[in-house]
Amino acid sequence: MPRPCKKRTVCLDLKAAYFKPRGIPMSRLSEIVLEPDEMEAVRLADLNGRYQQEAADRMGVSRATFSNIVHRAHAKIAEALIQGKALRLNCPKSARKFNPHSKEEEP
Repeated sequence: MPRPCKKRTVCLDLKAAYFKPRGIPMSRLSEIVLEPDEMEAVRLADLNGRYQQEAADRMGVSRATFSNIVHRAHAKIAEALIQGKALRLNCPKSARKFNPHSKEEEP
């Protein structure tokens, strides 16, 4: 039996919740779902350029767990782009959850 999933700190302000290939109706597309922790890992590592240990600390997970999360996110994003699938971001449009231990609030 696997261990229960640890709560992760996520700080997102999404402008869109869905991405799909242009000109293809949704009814003809397969969908890939990106979870909030995967989006946060991509934001911290790729957009903000944080090292894995620093990003893991911000999310409240181990470096190895962060590495697994970001790898899973990259695989999903690559599959959606290369195979022409829809990508759904599985979180509310303006969801924000700040780490109470953090000194700075990130957008």
